[in-house]
Amino acid sequence: MRWRAAGAAALAGVMLGGCMVGPDYVRPSAPMTPAFKETDGWKVAEPSDHLSRGAWWEIFGDPELNALQAQLDPANQNLRIAEARLREARAAIRFNRAALFPTLSASAGLSAVRISGNQPFRSQSTSTNLGSSGDLLASIDLSYEVDLWGRIRRTVAAARHEATATAADLETARLSLHAELAIDYFELRAVDAQKQLLDETVTAFGAALKLTTTRFQGGAAPKSDVAQAQTQLDTTRAQATDVTVQRAQLEHAIAILLGRPPADFGVPPRPLDTRPPDIPVGLPSQLLERRPDIAAAERRVAEANEQIGIAKAAYYPALVLNASVGFEGTTFGNLLNASSLLWSVGASITQTIFDGGRRRATSDSVRAAYDATVAGYRQTTLTAFQQVEDNVAALRILEREAQEQRQAVESAQLSLQLFSIRYRGGVDNYLQVITAQAVTLTNQRAEIDILSRRMVASVLLVKALGGGWDVADLPKP
Repeated sequence: MRWRAAGAAALAGVMLGGCMVGPDYVRPSAPMTPAFKETDGWKVAEPSDHLSRGAWWEIFGDPELNALQAQLDPANQNLRIAEARLREARAAIRFNRAALFPTLSASAGLSAVRISGNQPFRSQSTSTNLGSSGDLLASIDLSYEVDLWGRIRRTVAAARHEATATAADLETARLSLHAELAIDYFELRAVDAQKQLLDETVTAFGAALKLTTTRFQGGAAPKSDVAQAQTQLDTTRAQATDVTVQRAQLEHAIAILLGRPPADFGVPPRPLDTRPPDIPVGLPSQLLERRPDIAAAERRVAEANEQIGIAKAAYYPALVLNASVGFEGTTFGNLLNASSLLWSVGASITQTIFDGGRRRATSDSVRAAYDATVAGYRQTTLTAFQQVEDNVAALRILEREAQEQRQAVESAQLSLQLFSIRYRGGVDNYLQVITAQAVTLTNQRAEIDILSRRMVASVLLVKALGGGWDVADLPKP
């Protein structure tokens, strides 16, 4: 009796737990460096400086930007798509987990039959049983696949990894959309600054045209000076009109990000006057925990590892338990009698002997898919490092360029002032004034463009650093 009990206990243990065939997951190594290359000469942020979890855009100190960012999450349609995909992935976990439990079904049937009195070869004994008869059947059936080799558990685990990766995809989309909004906003403000500069320049050039016209009428200047001044004014006025095209397009882009028709949305003009904040970069090793796209890539490696185990389980037999209990009678009156009780219990083992190499091909396919996800994970990590390096370098170099450009603007303004004085004194001709005006305007516009590029690089650096996100923020599927 002892060996029977021990055997029954062992069988129960195998049926309930089974084993897990296939490789255990080991997180793949990622390319790593002890420090970022481009941080040499980079101003390190103070300890109090940090990226706020979620609302990272607040470091720019722009209330209007904050107000726009607050409207994005509930209204953006691409974000809703990502959220729906996360719900779909979570439903897939529940779908696959259901296979760990028995399937219980109920059935009922009613049939009637009448034997023909003219049935050929009818025996004499059945001649007295002519007429009709009924059959009533009601049963409950149970079917359960024992997860001997871990196929079902690995399927559930794979679905769980995919759901976690999809949650990280959602955060990647959220980060990208908020960054896109911030970039569009700062570029729009830069266009506002360009428009203000051009409008002020048009006013100044209009005054210069009046001065030149007066000098021409007084015989102190040739008519060519008037023509040159008029050309300068018309060209600048056209430039002032041209920048409104870009402003309209940026305003439309912001409206779409906020889930609103462009016709129902507007941003009042205000020139860009923000300066890039100091942003803590940290270490490359920290980036692996701060980028949702890296987290998603790593979870998909884990999912691919589960698929290898699922493919390997196909080489082993499948054990299915079946049971049924019910009643069968000829009338409703005797259907529930004790004599109408029926039941059955059974088990079946299925083992594929020959499949023409299908299982082998499946195994090769999932192993290749695993290798691809590992390469994708490493490439995502390398791309993240590149994005940080690119934008740290851009901010560092653009800061120096901004200082040099400020000097160029001041020099151009001084040159314009001197040439204007000399022109009024009759020392120089108007061509030199026009040249100085064009150089000054070009340098002033370049200064605004550099500031815009610095703000965009700041946003892209925050995005490259994960926007204050941390892998611990991922929800449990």
